[in-house]
Amino acid sequence: MKNHLLRCFVILLSLAFFACGDSPKATKTLRVGFVPAEDAQQVMQNAQPVVEILRKELGMEIQPFVATDYTGVVEALRVGKLDVAFLAPASYVLAKNEANVKVVLKSERKGIPTYYAAIITHADSGIKTLDDLRGKTFAFGDSLSTTGHVFPRKMFKERGIDPVRDFKQILYSGGHDATVLAVLNRKVDAGATYANSPDSQDTAWMRYLKNPEDIKNIRAIAFSEPIPADNLVIRGDLDEAIAKKIVDVFVNLSRDPAGKKMLRELYQIDGFVTATDKDYDSVREAFKIAGIPLKEALKKK
Repeated sequence: MKNHLLRCFVILLSLAFFACGDSPKATKTLRVGFVPAEDAQQVMQNAQPVVEILRKELGMEIQPFVATDYTGVVEALRVGKLDVAFLAPASYVLAKNEANVKVVLKSERKGIPTYYAAIITHADSGIKTLDDLRGKTFAFGDSLSTTGHVFPRKMFKERGIDPVRDFKQILYSGGHDATVLAVLNRKVDAGATYANSPDSQDTAWMRYLKNPEDIKNIRAIAFSEPIPADNLVIRGDLDEAIAKKIVDVFVNLSRDPAGKKMLRELYQIDGFVTATDKDYDSVREAFKIAGIPLKEALKKK
């Protein structure tokens, strides 16, 4: 019931957000979107310190928005309801295809601007390889999650595995935290999530599971190739002076220990570096190999 109420609260916030038609130039409001990598209400809570920094440094009112799924942020960008947004690589590729956006920064972890998709299972499941997943139940995350869906689909395709045909059941958990818990509690045999290194030393299950014994009960059976990291985009026609200030704010957070802590709590990142659209060509290729048309990806599940 509590989760249901929180979800309803986020939906109501979203409706109020979309109902607001005032332009940022008129209201001096900057509208900032956050993808729900985990429970949307938790993301909103973790975003508050960053929102306060933006408000202070830009001298503008900041209107945060967390959609209930990844496509919600892309849709908000498409219809001109956001000025700035944090996006996962796959949602950026879709947003670039559908909206007037410009990528300005990409995140890094321990100085590395890439991360990985990880296929995980319960430690004692007996599943050792991707081929062992045939006939099993599997949890993807959000349908537009880079590591929770797009790259895992690519991995399966390259292995000759068709999830629809070869898996007993497919679930979409909606977030990395939910996928990890589904695997831990044996709701599914395996699932797709993220890892910041391909050695199980910095992973989603280490973030969401606080009990060391629970962490030991999650085992990765495969990692993807390195994926260009999540990013920050701005509206293509955003005032250049404001855009520069936004970039400066996040670069400065990247250099400050307190700022790094805020970013780590928000999206498990340490900072930002300059990004270009070309950085995400490998993600576009992953969509093609996975057989996920960009137009279809925008449709709600």
